[in-house]
Amino acid sequence: MARYTGPKTKIARKFGEPIFGPDKDFERKKYPPGQHGPMRRRKKVSEYGTQLQEKQKVKYTYGLLERQFRNLYEKASRMKGRKGENLIMLLESRLDNTVYRLGVAPSRAAARQLVTHCHITVNGHVCNIPSLLLSSGDVVSVRERSKSLEVIKDSLGSIQKSRFSWLDWNSENLSAKFLNRPDRTEIPETINEQLIVELYSKS
Repeated sequence: MARYTGPKTKIARKFGEPIFGPDKDFERKKYPPGQHGPMRRRKKVSEYGTQLQEKQKVKYTYGLLERQFRNLYEKASRMKGRKGENLIMLLESRLDNTVYRLGVAPSRAAARQLVTHCHITVNGHVCNIPSLLLSSGDVVSVRERSKSLEVIKDSLGSIQKSRFSWLDWNSENLSAKFLNRPDRTEIPETINEQLIVELYSKS
């Protein structure tokens, strides 16, 4: 299945939260999408349905396809510690997510595009792989000739984004050092990763 490129507000309404970031349309219509709107009766969701919905929410949030997500979960399963927490830490360690967290792009989709179009470097070398998992000490920078791009200047010039403890940002040269994989408590997304672990444990 190809990556979803349809209306983001519709997906946000499906999950009941603005998973793609601030959304004025979502604030006006916080009920699930459908023909009868807020008056439509919803069936009780099964345990499996709840677990599946949580997995789908995380996939949409980080912009991954099913195979990518499954492979990352298997990698998390081989690591020490809790599988669910490892999964979220790996998702946060992706290059496209890091570019988004730095405020260089207004969304993860925009960050992924910047990476694939060779506007980002890792340790001084151009990298066009959004799924690259960063390690401690890696330096992520905006390519010199790309610093004048409107999308980057607009994103950095908008409302100050929160800075994260695992990223050491240098605003002068538009670069940051990836200090370490973040602790689960430092990640702001509302995700119940245990539901995802329970879902995959059945397969």
